[in-house]
Amino acid sequence: MLEVIMKRMDALSKLGNATDTHRLEELSSALDRIQPIGLVERIQAIAQNMSDMAVRVEQILQRSIANHRVRDGTFGQCEIPKDLRYPDCSSKMDWMRARWTSDPCYAFYGVDGSDCSFLIYLSEVEWFCPPLAWRNQTATPTFKPPPKRWAVFQSDVGTLLEKVGTGKESLSFMKRRMRRLAAQWASAARRLDDKLRNHWREQKRILVHVGFLTEESGDVFSPKVLKGGPLGEMVQWADILTSLHVLGHNLKVSVSLKELHGFLGVPPGRGSCPLTGPLPFDLIYTDYHGLQQMKQHMGLSLKKHKCHIRVIDTFGTEPAYNHEEYATLHGYRTNWGYWNLHSKQYMTMFPHTPDNSFMGFVAEELNETERLNIQRNKVNNMAVVYGKEASMWKVSGKEKSLAILHRYMEIHGTVYYEAQRPPEVPAFVKNHGLLPQQELQQLLRKAKLFIGFGFPYEGPAPLEAIANGCIFLQPKFNPPHSSLNHEFFRGKPTSRKVSSQHPYAEQYIGRPHVITVDFNNSKEFVAAIRDIMTTNVEPFLPYEYTCEGMLERLHAYIQNQDFCSPEAPFPPLNSSRTWVGSTPSPFSLLPNSSILAWTSNSSFYASWPPLSALRLLTSLEGQSCVEACQSAGLICEPALYRFINVKEAFSALHFQCEGMESEMNHLFPAFSAEHGECSLQQDPLLFSCASSSAKYQRLCPCRDYRTGQVALCRDCL
Repeated sequence: MLEVIMKRMDALSKLGNATDTHRLEELSSALDRIQPIGLVERIQAIAQNMSDMAVRVEQILQRSIANHRVRDGTFGQCEIPKDLRYPDCSSKMDWMRARWTSDPCYAFYGVDGSDCSFLIYLSEVEWFCPPLAWRNQTATPTFKPPPKRWAVFQSDVGTLLEKVGTGKESLSFMKRRMRRLAAQWASAARRLDDKLRNHWREQKRILVHVGFLTEESGDVFSPKVLKGGPLGEMVQWADILTSLHVLGHNLKVSVSLKELHGFLGVPPGRGSCPLTGPLPFDLIYTDYHGLQQMKQHMGLSLKKHKCHIRVIDTFGTEPAYNHEEYATLHGYRTNWGYWNLHSKQYMTMFPHTPDNSFMGFVAEELNETERLNIQRNKVNNMAVVYGKEASMWKVSGKEKSLAILHRYMEIHGTVYYEAQRPPEVPAFVKNHGLLPQQELQQLLRKAKLFIGFGFPYEGPAPLEAIANGCIFLQPKFNPPHSSLNHEFFRGKPTSRKVSSQHPYAEQYIGRPHVITVDFNNSKEFVAAIRDIMTTNVEPFLPYEYTCEGMLERLHAYIQNQDFCSPEAPFPPLNSSRTWVGSTPSPFSLLPNSSILAWTSNSSFYASWPPLSALRLLTSLEGQSCVEACQSAGLICEPALYRFINVKEAFSALHFQCEGMESEMNHLFPAFSAEHGECSLQQDPLLFSCASSSAKYQRLCPCRDYRTGQVALCRDCL
């Protein structure tokens, strides 16, 4: 019976366009009448095997035909070339023979199963085999870089709003913010233009791919925009887009994989093949989700072009987590990190660690009339609680602190709810529900106190409250929160110890605008509340969180940061170690100080920040270079590490080195007093300001900074 069915199937396969309905019905009827257990499944398996065999036979035939083809005089010239400069050519040929049908992109580039097509692909599309002498090399196009253009400040955000697109509540939120702040951005652009005195600014071709908003990443943010969900990331992305546009750059915006493919020119398929032409962008701003998507769809091109990428990374990525091999060997591997980028390619919301670049965002600035009105209308016994989601009110110990606060102040909340009041919010709290931005601002302009209870961490809201004349009261964490003791930070690529809910507000703003106390100490908590009620403060906003401050910072990054051009080795190769200026050491003490400066000709070595900003000092054992530089009123600058990663730095600091070694270690360069050993850094990707160890005193490259702009040194503009 199986034989009969197979004959019927054979007859069916000969129906040209499946138009013979009668025969189809006849076959169906035969199958319906004969259905012993497993028979149909066996038939399906046989059919599948036959289909697989047919594909394989077709591949063999194609390869056989191609290998015996005598075309363009190439017969006998498709043997694998033996070239020591291309050691992987042979293994890549074997891989292509076995898997060239695994991705349609290979056929897109002309691969047909023949060895010749494999060699052409591996030498001209990828770069694992040498150029083929018999190929017409002029067929390979040469790409000229586009002409450089002048970047002109833009005051109209209309074209930007069109580029952002529609269809998501998150995009609508971002566009509303862009419109609301448009006048402030335009005014800031005029001031910065005057400050730069019309200096040449090169217009860059920039792609912004917001990976976390793509459907493929899950986009958990958009549905929560109107339900009290976190808005910090969208605030930052809106401000990044606006900054890039106002600075006058050629901007493309992507919030889907389809858009990403189109902008990059990704070949059709599953992402196994690289891009063939030059990258059509000078810079690509994305996030970790977008970075992963680019890896999947750009193939080998990501490694080639990753120097153009900037990763918006809220909490930061430290060098030990970024270095894939080191992270794997030493226990720093997480679900994030391990991309082997330059640590400055990660851009944070706050200046957590100078290992990364500080991107930031902006808070709205007040005009003089608004500032005067705030001073007149403040209610000294009115408090607003930080946290729009009911889950944020579940922090342990919050009930006790709220009860104490209620004895002194009228408490307001802005917790989202649909029908019923959230049970997590005590009855004595006046809950306004989720407020539009302008209504929230009016509430903050009346309130005297904005209070956080430990979560969320490091969002924009405290800065907005301080900018509207509130005092921010927050809990001190003892011990500090980190990936070692707190679930929120577990898996994040940082070892940072968070001393309070908002460390930036604590460290860079401080009293009287920010008060950080132990909420478990009732006496200290009550004293802080009483102090707040009798203290008058003016609205305050750090310059780096103004529109002008963000434009200034981003302008400096775009025009000066370059991770694509190889750095000249330092000290120079074949150097006699005689420094420019004929001094035995490039370092000397500053007057009345224990800090060393670079005394050799600083302009001789290209660097940004400039080498003239370098200040060399040493940390205490167990102290990071972030802390050591801060204690001297300076900022650690990892870009200057290569200039102090020399033996002369140890002698200038009077370390007696019994031995000198060089190895991969995120603590080096450093001195071990126990062993009298001086250690240099072997891999520049591991230069780290944030790292510390009780076993080492670290060598620290510090620099000064502009008032209100910690990301830039005084000469960085």
